[in-house]
Amino acid sequence: MLITQALLRGGIPLIVMGGIALLLYFQGSYFDAKGTFVASLIAFFVGAATVIYNIDHWSFTKQSGVHFLIMLITVYPILLLSGWFTISSILDAFKIFLLFVSVGVVIWIVMSILAKIFSW
Repeated sequence: MLITQALLRGGIPLIVMGGIALLLYFQGSYFDAKGTFVASLIAFFVGAATVIYNIDHWSFTKQSGVHFLIMLITVYPILLLSGWFTISSILDAFKIFLLFVSVGVVIWIVMSILAKIFSW
């Protein structure tokens, strides 16, 4: 089941990092706790969305496009609300979008290469 796989792939990092965030919070490191929790949410959605690449009857282009859309509607808003960036205008949000796309493209290229190397 894809949903079970998605929950496992995303849930494990969410639980581990969420636990670390909770420990940081109880230690009084509120800023670090928030950052770790935000990162755990991003890890959840990224991990869960990787099941898209297990849908064999979809082309790699379709899998990549759907994965990008999922990241766009989950990770990008998390970045905007994370407090990691100063947002005082639409231009600031656009700069974050460009960073989001740039990092995503680099990760996509690296992972695509690794998948080809290790899929023997």
